Amino acid sequence: MVVAALIVSLNFVALAKDVMVGAITIEQPWSRATPGGAKVASGYFTIKNAGDSPDRLVSVTSEIAGRTGLHQMSRSDGMMQMREVTEGLPVPANGSVALDPGSYHVMFMDLKRPLKEGETFSGTLTFEKAGRVDVTFEVEGLGATAPSPHSPL
Repeated sequence: MVVAALIVSLNFVALAKDVMVGAITIEQPWSRATPGGAKVASGYFTIKNAGDSPDRLVSVTSEIAGRTGLHQMSRSDGMMQMREVTEGLPVPANGSVALDPGSYHVMFMDLKRPLKEGETFSGTLTFEKAGRVDVTFEVEGLGATAPSPHSPL
């Protein structure tokens, strides 16, 4: 009985950051802590589309930033390049898109305050078909490369 309760609670903790609206699921929104005086931060998450038609992430807003944008990092001729994704981010039917360091990401610009490890902040993702999805970003350490696993306690 205790083992079953622990397994259920572990599954709940693992899914606590995920948000679902219609066919769209947003998994593990996170960001990194920023050094003092920083004016930009990045946000990451995975978008899963369980629907039979594609959707598109068209904008992101957040309480912590004066403005936001979708960007993509890529390597060309041995150099990392970043470009703004101006037409929105397509999410294929029955597919997913990962926003990760070194790939697609959200840029939070004109930060209103520094981001500190362990805190959270809210954001709103707007999709062409699914509409608005409110999420909570968890702030990881300054050099984090992925969200940290949840502790069961």
